This record gives sequence, C-alpha cells and structure tokens, in this order.
Amino acid sequence: MPKTTLYIVRHGQTEWNVEKRMQGRKDSPLTELGEWQARWLSEALAPIKFDEIYSSSSGRAVKTAEIISGKPKDQIKVTDQLKEMHLGVWEGEIQATIQENDQKRFSSFWNDPEQFEANGGESFIDVQKRVLPELQRIITNHTGKNILIVTHTVIIKILMAYFEERPLSKLWDPPYIHPACLCKVELEEGKHRICLHGDISHYKHEAVGLY
Repeated sequence: MPKTTLYIVRHGQTEWNVEKRMQGRKDSPLTELGEWQARWLSEALAPIKFDEIYSSSSGRAVKTAEIISGKPKDQIKVTDQLKEMHLGVWEGEIQATIQENDQKRFSSFWNDPEQFEANGGESFIDVQKRVLPELQRIITNHTGKNILIVTHTVIIKILMAYFEERPLSKLWDPPYIHPACLCKVELEEGKHRICLHGDISHYKHEAVGLY
C-alpha cells in the first residue's frame, strides 16, 4: 500500500485570537501576522505537491488554505465537517468574561473535556463523532496522496489524539496548537507515524508568544 501523508494545519492568527474571544462556528478575519504565518508555512512546504486540499468552511481556514497552497477556493474541498467545535452562547465572547460568568463549565472545558457540555453547542464527544469519520473518509478516498487539511485547534487536538491514542481526558496536554502550526502524519501498511506535532519552525520572527 502506498504511503499517505497528512499535513494538518491550524488557521493563522485572527482578530478574535488577539482579542481572546472564543470563535467556534463564528468567524473573524486573519490578522496581518496571521497571513504572514500562512505564507511562512507555504514557503516551508513549497517542495510538497499537494494532491488534495481540504479546509474547514470557516473563512479563516479557507483563507489560510489558499495562502499555503496557492490555490483559489474553487480548487479546495471545503467542508463543514472540519469546522471548529460549536461553542454555543460562548461564541464571540471574551474568555475572561466566560470564565467569570460560567466558571464551572469553563473549568470543565479546559480541565475535564470528557464531561464538558456546551450551552447550545457541541461536546468534545460530539466533535469526535463528527470529525473522525471525516478523517477516515479522506484517508480512504486518497490513499497514497499528499493531503493538506486546514482546520482549527479543537479539531486538530481530536485528530492528533486519535493518532496518539490519547484519552479525551488528556486532550489539552502539550503540545500547544499555535496559529498556522503544522502536524504531519504518515500512513503506510496499516500503520501510522507522527512526524511533526504543532511544529512552528517555519515562523520567521518572535511570533511564538502570540496566540
């Protein structure tokens, strides 16, 4: 069986990232730095020919996919299945405000993801049930290909936890998923190998500390 390689990328920094707002299904545009982060990764991945390009349907992910691949949106497979976790009433709210007004649920989100129940949104288990079948569909349909997947923090955490066999209770353990970071997974002969996880070696100046 030929080798399949997944290049899994988080979107670049957005305006709401800077403002420390929860995004979820809502959207905000990439910042100037966010676009540069995508360009830096594009340069790093320039030797790679992507056979398939998938993106969350959120604008911030599509824009990142366009910059990295150099392809227009109509050449990118855009899907709602790769959208960020639906965070219900939290979406668009500043994290510190959520922490103050919804302490128990906010603590559960970060410290006990198995038990988290969003107010009007998805649980982490809901996200697993949505995203993992999509992952398997992509792998099955494009065996032996180089596949770029541009998505979001929780989705990447779920995908990489699957490959790591990491329990949901440990979902937020390191590495941190920085904007436009790269995870690379190779699949061959029924086995997989994680080559990169949250890599930001393509960053070209001191942007590491920025969310």
